[in-house]
Amino acid sequence: RQEGELVKLRRARQKMSELFPLTEEIWLDWLKDEIKMASESSEREKVYELFERAVKDYICPEIWLEYAQYSIGGIGQEGGIEKVRSIFERALTAVGLHVTKGTALWEAYREFENAILETAQLGAETPKLAEYQAYIDFEMKAGDPARIQLIYERALAENCLVPDLWARYNQYLDRQLKVKELVLSAHDRAVRNCPWTVGLWIRYLLAMERHRVDHGIISEMFEKALNAGFIQATDYVEIWQAYLDYLRRRVDFTQDSSKELEELRSAFARAVEYLKQEVEERFSESGDPSCTIMQNWARVEARLCNNMQKARELWDNIMTKGNAKYANMWLEYYNLERAHGDTQHCRKALHRAVQCTSDYPEHVCEVLLTLERIEGTLEDWDAAVQKTENRLARVNEQRAKAAEKEAALAKQEEEKAEQRKQARAEKKASKKAKKPRIGDKRKADDDDEGEWGQEEEEQPSKRHKGDGDGVLLEEDMEVETGLFGRSGPEKPDRPANQKEKASTSRKDIPKVLHDSSKDNVTVFVSNLSYNMADPEVKLKELFESCGEVAEIRPVFSNKGTFRGYCYVEFKEEKSALQALGLDRKVVEGRPMFVSPCVDKNKNPDFKVFRYSTTLEKHKLFISGLPFSCTKEELEDVCKAHGNVKDIRLVTNRAGKPKGLAYVEYENEAQASQAVLKMDGLTVKEHVIKVAISNPPLRKLPDKPEAGRASQFAVPRQIYGARGKGRTQLSMMPRALQRQSNPVAKAENGMVQNSPATSSEPPEEPKKMSNADFAKMLLKK
Repeated sequence: RQEGELVKLRRARQKMSELFPLTEEIWLDWLKDEIKMASESSEREKVYELFERAVKDYICPEIWLEYAQYSIGGIGQEGGIEKVRSIFERALTAVGLHVTKGTALWEAYREFENAILETAQLGAETPKLAEYQAYIDFEMKAGDPARIQLIYERALAENCLVPDLWARYNQYLDRQLKVKELVLSAHDRAVRNCPWTVGLWIRYLLAMERHRVDHGIISEMFEKALNAGFIQATDYVEIWQAYLDYLRRRVDFTQDSSKELEELRSAFARAVEYLKQEVEERFSESGDPSCTIMQNWARVEARLCNNMQKARELWDNIMTKGNAKYANMWLEYYNLERAHGDTQHCRKALHRAVQCTSDYPEHVCEVLLTLERIEGTLEDWDAAVQKTENRLARVNEQRAKAAEKEAALAKQEEEKAEQRKQARAEKKASKKAKKPRIGDKRKADDDDEGEWGQEEEEQPSKRHKGDGDGVLLEEDMEVETGLFGRSGPEKPDRPANQKEKASTSRKDIPKVLHDSSKDNVTVFVSNLSYNMADPEVKLKELFESCGEVAEIRPVFSNKGTFRGYCYVEFKEEKSALQALGLDRKVVEGRPMFVSPCVDKNKNPDFKVFRYSTTLEKHKLFISGLPFSCTKEELEDVCKAHGNVKDIRLVTNRAGKPKGLAYVEYENEAQASQAVLKMDGLTVKEHVIKVAISNPPLRKLPDKPEAGRASQFAVPRQIYGARGKGRTQLSMMPRALQRQSNPVAKAENGMVQNSPATSSEPPEEPKKMSNADFAKMLLKK
């Protein structure tokens, strides 16, 4: 070793280790020399093998410590951390109890684990709600109360605006720990963090009652709940019902009168008045159309107070609120009379029910006959039979008239559709008989448009930005000037061969016909680019993923240009249904519209709208986004508050963003948290507004009377989400048009009317004769 003869030294040590066990000092010298020469991974394996031989000769704490420290150098290799831990565990088993040298191994092992923990914490993110919920489920199975409480508190510190998490925690405390101070403190923090959630307030009131909190404090907490600002009218019904249940449990009904009973009756009366005044004024509904609070009040009076007179008064009030037409309401009252009243009032109630019920009169009639069969006299039976027969005869007569009226309307619609079809055919025939003028060509194009998909397609006669070369042809200029009564520049005659070529090209275009019997296997595709080259090939490639395509029929104008829509026919119906999933897919920079193929003459009210138009508490509406914001960028902002299921950026027909988006979360809790944290957030120097998705109602328009005057009476909003098309021109001079009342800009479907704006629909304008128009012009 002193001469540096390492090869000879290795052989000598190898020979000696075969003959004798080596001491700790000799092994350490040998190992340190080999460690210096080991540079590659294969050489490290030989050193490991040498360590394994060394620890077998004698008890050797220092060799084990050197072995563990050397293995830390290979921590970067696959399974490195597990290998180090395994060596430390074996070392502690062998020499961990060594009185003087075992401590060094324990300290080295502890320092190693601390270093690993610090490294993991530096790269770890704060656990999200889903991870916390999984952790909570794990601890709940183990059942250690201290650990469960701690993980709940950690989760709530990071997700304090999630009502469901508070509800789970409070439920656990109520059912398992049941410690008054701990339970009430958690409930108090829950309603302070999520005051808009009625369920948390109800649980708080129940917890206070369960732990015998003073009545005055519970009443004070109920008043706070009323002022919390719930988001639905039904929430106020629920909180009132919970408080009334609490007051009812305080009453001793064995006494004829008590302070608690009077307080309960007073609270019932106040609840009815509160829903009628406060809630109905705010939400335009009481939230209790079936009068459940009054029904419960009547049950308390009848069953617990033996006061049927008061119960009857309450039910009379319930029936005057529009509930007399429902059979189930009458039967509910009848059952109460049956249990706590008398036969005379039961009979009277059923006779009124037979007269008033409109939804299920047969059921009420059957109950009346059953009553008279069991308890009535012959006169009672005869009166009941006569009354029920007369009522059912009137009901059947009304139903027959309604069916006849419906059939007549359907027949009338079919006749109108046939008349329109004949009128179009006659118009086309008359145009073919005449020599077409240049100014009429575009109009003819519009008339050639089929009756399929008129709601979704874009009018081919429009000029689109970005379509074509942007140069207006001379014939188009002449048409435009002709609309205003000015004659355009004289156009030189076309060469004869050009005319012949144009007429030939028009004759070569086949007319696209559609077989309505194949509607179930056909989809209507619109809003395509007019410049699409070979649309048949392009669309076949696109739709083949949905199933075998039987035929693609693109529609062309008389000039031979593609009109931006077509029919795609499949071999099987399931392929057509799958193709609807391609709706709004971007094709050549424009969102492609894919809708079912429906005959508008047979179904004039049919309209495709794929998105929900009702309140969706798990979905957000975001406005004020920069137009440059992408779906991925918005997802990065939203996913910090929960699991994002879907994001839809709202675009116009050309596919350009409108600065609006809908974001769907997994549940209502995540959406609520996102609203509070994202509303008013700045995204690319734009302040965004975030609210729960609640689109406006999509009301179907009333069908206007025939004639031109009806165009002026139709309000703008009935034309759908895209507004009135530019091709629907009004022929009234601008000087005679009156400015309608301005309406404040709608935000997420909530229209803010100015004080001067009436909520009543506009009156239909009076039809005017030519003389009336002349008088108005003279006044001008």
